[in-house]
Amino acid sequence: RHHKRRLIQSGFAALVASRLKPGGILHCATDWEPYAQQMLEVLSDCPLLCNTSEGYSPRPSYRPLTKFESRGLRLGHTVADLVFSRRLTSPPSQTAS
Repeated sequence: RHHKRRLIQSGFAALVASRLKPGGILHCATDWEPYAQQMLEVLSDCPLLCNTSEGYSPRPSYRPLTKFESRGLRLGHTVADLVFSRRLTSPPSQTAS
């Protein structure tokens, strides 16, 4: 129902990736599994970004544990972290031959 309002969509991913310095990090986290799957697909499809893990990342030590997340974990929810980096070089442009 709220999928149209989700921040991580292809246009936004391309915009963020274009603004990151090479090697820059985009870190996303969610406790909603369908959104986590959508973010993983969208970010993986962005040619300027590279997933730093295979699939979801373990929660990095630099990301604080929020009250909301602590409560969710107590209730048995899982949180998916996605960590992508800006590629050091741009992918080759795809032109029609």
